[in-house]
Amino acid sequence: MPAAVGVTSFFFGTVMRDNPSQFNTALRLPTLRIPILADLPVVGRVLFDQNILVYLMWIIVAVLTVALFRTRWGLRVRAVGEHPKAADTVGIAVNLTRWKNVLLGSAVAGLGGATLTIGTGVAFGEEMSAGKGYIALAAMILGRYHPVGALLAALTFAFADSLQLRLGTMTASAGGVSIPGDFLLMLPYIVALFAVAGVVGRVRVPAADGQPYIKQ
Repeated sequence: MPAAVGVTSFFFGTVMRDNPSQFNTALRLPTLRIPILADLPVVGRVLFDQNILVYLMWIIVAVLTVALFRTRWGLRVRAVGEHPKAADTVGIAVNLTRWKNVLLGSAVAGLGGATLTIGTGVAFGEEMSAGKGYIALAAMILGRYHPVGALLAALTFAFADSLQLRLGTMTASAGGVSIPGDFLLMLPYIVALFAVAGVVGRVRVPAADGQPYIKQ
């Protein structure tokens, strides 16, 4: 994380800031509206009137859910996370499998980062992610390391983020009480903190999570 912040800050300060018209123009992906489905009440516009990144998100969650729990590849991935030594004894290249999946996860995370710029039509800004990577980690924990669970948790945090934006546009009416801006900015992180604190001790982390494997 510090390396990513440092690299992006370096390029932002040396390249993008000096040549914004060439390297940091605000672009937005076109909205792809699916006829009929987009007209459904409540969920129509949310699910079927979005850009390609949102549709990719739905596809990735579905594909990963099937792949992780219904394919040989998924069995191997879960094996190197639960019991790498046993996986090694049956011929699975533990470290290679881990590296491949780190790169795969990084690519998916990159799509999430792209949503902050070309997905919303704003130019890149220094540290614009504002700690959302940690919220993504909280979503994975709250979702019990399952793609669908992580999606539902991410939607919960997204609701909190959207709520703080909506509350931020409200002005104090006569006799009303204004909400401090700093508190509004804290809202998504407070929700993430309480949500994760509520499941700590009840979520089973993969047994070999974060543990390096040395082949013997």
